[in-house]
Order: sequence, then C-alpha cells, then structure tokens
Amino acid sequence: MPHQEHPERRGHERQDQRRVGVDHAELGDHDEQRHEGHDAAEVFAASADMGPGTTTSVMQVAADALGLPASAVTFRLGDSSYPTAPLHAAACTMASVGSAAHTTCNALRAEFIRRAVADPNSPLHGANPADVRVRDGRLEPSGARDSYRDILRRAGLPSLDITGNWGPGDADSRISSYGYGAVFAEVAVDPLLGLVRVRRIFAAYDVGRVISPKLAHSQAIGGMVGGIGMALLEGTVTDHRDGRIVNASLADYLVPVNADVPDLDAAFVNTEDPQADPIGVKGLGEITIVGVAPAIGNAVFNATGKRLTDLPIRPEALL
Repeated sequence: MPHQEHPERRGHERQDQRRVGVDHAELGDHDEQRHEGHDAAEVFAASADMGPGTTTSVMQVAADALGLPASAVTFRLGDSSYPTAPLHAAACTMASVGSAAHTTCNALRAEFIRRAVADPNSPLHGANPADVRVRDGRLEPSGARDSYRDILRRAGLPSLDITGNWGPGDADSRISSYGYGAVFAEVAVDPLLGLVRVRRIFAAYDVGRVISPKLAHSQAIGGMVGGIGMALLEGTVTDHRDGRIVNASLADYLVPVNADVPDLDAAFVNTEDPQADPIGVKGLGEITIVGVAPAIGNAVFNATGKRLTDLPIRPEALL
C-alpha cells in the first residue's frame, strides 16, 4: 500500500528535544507477497540514520513489541512530515526514537487485543487481555487463536494505526543514564624516528541493553578507527598568511588506512537499565571514540615517559 500523508503523523515541538521521541505505527495486511503472508507493520519517525544502524535497531524493537518477525516491519524515516524526533546526534536516538517506537507499538498491540476480546466473533472473545500473547502475528491466550489480519478483516479495516510518544520526564534530574566505557591501548614507539604504531585496542562498554550486538560491535570498532586518526593522524594545517587550510583534501589530510588499524575488539556489559527508558538502552555513539585518543596518549607516555597533550601526536614531539 503506498504511503499517504496523514495530519496526525506530524509531531509537536517539545521542550526536551534531546530525548523526546514521537512515533506513528501502522499495521495491516498489505504487502503480503513481500512478507510471505505475515501482517506488515510500518513505523514512522522524522529521525535519521547516518550509519550506526538506527533503522535496523528500531525495526527490531518494533517487531518485538508487535510480536512480528523483523522482516515484516518497515521503519520509515528521513522525512520531516513524519512525527517529530530529536536530532540524530548526542547518542540519544535509540533512547528517544527507539523508546517511542516501543511505546507506540505496544499501544497498537494492546488496541488489537482490546478489539479481539470485545468482538463476539473472535475466538478470544471474553478473554483476559493480560493473558493474550502475540507471536508471529498470532494472538494466543490459552488454546484459542486470533490474528491481526482476521481482526482487521472482521472490522472491515485495511489497517490500524496509532501515534504515540515517549519522554524521560524528570528522570534526567533524578538519575544518571550515561553510558560508560574503559579503553585499553598497546602501542610501539620507534625511539629513532618517533613513529607511533598502535598494536591493539580493547574496550569494554556499559551502554545498557544492547539491541543488536553485531551493530554495536561494528559501532565500537568504527569509533576505535576514528580514535586512531584523532590520536596520530588527523589535523588541519592553516596557512596564516591567507587563512587557507593547506591540507583541505583527502590527498593531504591523513586518515587511518588498513595498515594503521591493528587488532581491535570490544565487549559490552549487557546491563539493561529500565530506569533510563522503556527499552533499557543508553547512548552508544560518541562514547566509542572519545576514550581512544587518551588511551593511546597514556600508552605513549608509558612507553616514552613523555606526556603529550596536543593531538595528533607527531613524531617530532617524541624526538
């Protein structure tokens, strides 16, 4: 079914744009061939995904809340006509948009259950809503079974949608919901040339619930690569005669390449934090990069006895 604009999908501006998320969820029996007979859900938010896997993670959260396979959920984003979402920065997207998706999809599931138990033609008529579980789009209390598709068919509806939001309230003033990490680096320093080579980096992070372990590990490795660049390679050079940046292209601006990236690994303390937000996540953005340069700097100090505080660490500073 092609997407049509609905006025209720537009979110409202809120004071706490750092963490408030608004989502719209729609579930119907469209797109049957693509999802092999499963009911299909769409989740809408005016968020963005610059690469950390927000789309996949929100789809996983929505699928879990609706009791659908992840392949049956589509996350629509990148459109300002969708419900308002915070900026895609400050490691707040999953905590805000993911929590809004969780809250909204749970409300949508509850609405389907409410309709089923109130419908005399439903096998679930009269059942206790608290006893109904949803799996693969099937609503199953003890013995009886209904489905999203059948509920819509009996109601004569092509789909059912709902708009919801989530915000932290006063949680930020009561508790700390920051992620934490420890980064360990091993370096080798050439005493004659002053060249620094990173041999290995390992980091451990406490970022609450890890929605997608593969994406989280990839995010951590990417942050380490960026941290190597920050510590040893990246820096702009200004010609003070005219204010121009001398190394203004990738031909002159140094970034890490394969030979600069050694053995990297990361581990996560998967400690779900229900006080932080409904899905128990914390930020996994900047935390993966900010500790890498200090760890490398400390390793250089351990190897040479020289405490350097200017980045990048250049060979001439070690000679």
